[in-house]
Amino acid sequence: MSFDDANRPDAADDPELAELAGRLFDMARSGDTASLVTYLQAGVPVNLTNQTGDTLLMLAAYHGHGEAVVALLGLGADVDRPNDKNQTPLAGAVFKSHDDVVRALVSAGASPDAGTPTARDAAVMFGREDYASLWPPRMEPERPQ
Repeated sequence: MSFDDANRPDAADDPELAELAGRLFDMARSGDTASLVTYLQAGVPVNLTNQTGDTLLMLAAYHGHGEAVVALLGLGADVDRPNDKNQTPLAGAVFKSHDDVVRALVSAGASPDAGTPTARDAAVMFGREDYASLWPPRMEPERPQ
């Protein structure tokens, strides 16, 4: 088994690999930063995805684990990678009102306009207009004159 094989389409057919991946996703959900970093430094792909397209970063962000989010970003996690529902880590953090995670993602370059709904739209939907101060204003398309 190779960690590089973890995102293969047939990876779920390898029980050892599937079990390890499950543990890694649980680590992201629970904020077990030290263990995650150890596995990632050993070669696990930082953008590993589960069966619904959630990355380790998505799970850590959604569950409010700022330290894990910062560590994953530091190891090269794709800040705007959406899951299979086109949801981004930033929108998930906005939805759950995880202020420290929102700030970490924005600082790492997360787009408030990526995904569906966008983080910008989620902030309005959930009464968190205060997040708007963290990102630039929406750029309106230029109209032909």
